[in-house]
Order: sequence, then C-alpha cells, then structure tokens
Amino acid sequence: MLPQKTKRLTREYLYRKNLEGKQRLLYEKKRKIREALEEGKPIPTELRNEEAALRQDIDLEDENTAVPMPHIDDEYVNTQRDPKILLTTSRDPSASLIQFAKELKLVFLNAQQMNRGGQVISEIIETCRAHDFTDVVLVHEHRGVPDGLIISHLPFGPTAYFQLLNVVTRHDIKDKKTVGTMPQVYPHLILNNFRTKLGERTANILKHLFPVSKPDTKRIITFANQSDYISFRHHTYEKHGGPKSVELKEIGPRFELRLYKIKLGTVDQNEAQTEWVFRPYMNTAKKQKFMGE
Repeated sequence: MLPQKTKRLTREYLYRKNLEGKQRLLYEKKRKIREALEEGKPIPTELRNEEAALRQDIDLEDENTAVPMPHIDDEYVNTQRDPKILLTTSRDPSASLIQFAKELKLVFLNAQQMNRGGQVISEIIETCRAHDFTDVVLVHEHRGVPDGLIISHLPFGPTAYFQLLNVVTRHDIKDKKTVGTMPQVYPHLILNNFRTKLGERTANILKHLFPVSKPDTKRIITFANQSDYISFRHHTYEKHGGPKSVELKEIGPRFELRLYKIKLGTVDQNEAQTEWVFRPYMNTAKKQKFMGE
C-alpha cells in the first residue's frame, strides 16, 4: 500500500497534468479559429457552437498569453541532480538476461543492479522513492531472449514501455576488433530523428537517464530513430592527426527499441492514465510514422 502522502502527491500531480491537457485543447481550438479568420475560411463546424466565447478570449489575448503555460511542462524540468537508476529484471532471469542487464549497468553508469527475487513492483518503487532514485529500469525476456524494456521515472512518472529487438551483447558482436574496453565516463548523447511531439517526449525520457557529459569525453551513445524503430549504438572514438581523421570503436551492446506505450504514472500504478499507446489498427495507416521521418 502506498503511504497517504505519496497518494496525495500523486493525485495532485495527475490533476495538474490533466489541467494542462485541457488548456492545450482550448489552445488548439482557438488556433483553428485564428487561422480560419486570417485565411478568410469558414469556422470549423465542430467549433461553431463555441465560436463566440472563443473569439472573445482571442480578442483579449496577446502574443505572450496566447500560448498556454503548462503547470508541469515536463516531469524533468526541475531535475538538478544526476540520475540515480535502479536496474532489475523479470523474475527468474535466464543467464542471457542477467548478462544483458550487467551490460546495461555499464551503459548507465549511475545505475545500481538488483536481483529481483520475490519482490513485487510496488515494493521496489516505494523503496526507490524513499532512497531518492530518479528512475527504475526493468528488463524482460521471452524464452531466454530479452524482449522488453520499461523505464519508469520517479516519483510520479511517466513510464515508457518498449519492445526490445535484435539484442547483441558486447561479446557477441561479430567484428571483435571493434569491441573496446568500457570507459567509466559520462557519454555524449546523439538523439536523431525524434521530430514529432511523441518523438520529443520519447527522446526526453531517454536522455534523462544520462548525466551531462564533459566536453572532452570520447564515449558516444546514439539513439537513432528510423520508422519508429530506435537503434541503440555505443562507441568510443579517437582522433588521429586531424579533425577529419577519427576512428570509431563499437563497444556494445547494440539493440533496437520500439515504443508501444507511455503512462503518466509509475509502473506499479495500473490505474494510471495512458498518455499514448500503439494499437494494431495503426499499422493500416500507410507508412505512418509517429516519432520522426
């Protein structure tokens, strides 16, 4: 059971997020009316009953008040400290999942790995809240193959659910010459092709798992989105002779992620509001891409 204080703070957080959503909806309605008036087009049919009230609001606004100021623009906006991550797995993990989790711990230098044992998710989340963890990362498998990654931000969310595909551990990378030692420095991040609102949201969840790197760091982590599949790659580099002579070494692991759900709450809150979910019918939309190009 959650402590009463945690329950109250969670309710307040979800209320503010819901209020933000209503403000965004109101903003979109007024934007459509403004565009119709500027272009001399008819007011959209679905807004005609609200036109008078909305136009009155528009007349009272200026460029500073027209765009809504969110109550919680972003759950990470007040983050002033480095991330502190708890990394764990599904129960009774296979040897391959344990190995993959160990490699993820080296990817997330601020992570602590925990054997799941018999602990339930709600106990893990509450313990992490009490010890000021910023995120919980859970890795799942199917028949010994890692197939799921969950990132739950604390104290109140969001939680992102990813399908995990094509996992190649460091020692399974075919070209052994490319595998270098794992440097213990914070990496530079490359986040490529997260261009939509959902893409920006996803990139934000991923980037806050990593502390700010130093300028001279020679370790690079890349999340590259293509057709809603996010490729994770991990390299170091060395310069030889000049700025155009750079040698990349892949140090692994490598894998792909595919987002299928974001919830506003933490992973233990089954009742938490779903922010976005991939549904099977979305596949019928011809070449529809949700996060970028």
